[in-house]
Amino acid sequence: MSGFDVRLVRHGLPGALGEPDQLLRLARFRAAHPEVIIGDGGFGTVQARIPEPDGETVITRYALSELLDRLDELTTGPNGQPGCEPSSLLPGNHDFRTRC
Repeated sequence: MSGFDVRLVRHGLPGALGEPDQLLRLARFRAAHPEVIIGDGGFGTVQARIPEPDGETVITRYALSELLDRLDELTTGPNGQPGCEPSSLLPGNHDFRTRC
């Protein structure tokens, strides 16, 4: 394992070993949204935990790029501008809607 691989594991993202190009994107998302916790979801997944007023929302994907794509969708407005807030879980889904 290289030093780069060890850093991914240390940061709780062994599943991102196949996607080193996504790490800069991950760092930017974390800087913009420090309240969202992103880490290893187990069983080869990556997971984001988003705090909500009445608990938390969990999003799980098999690829870091897919997780970041979904988080980008949920944290940008309809015209691509930042500022949307999570509101409620979609029935039968582990994602949440945004309110803009």
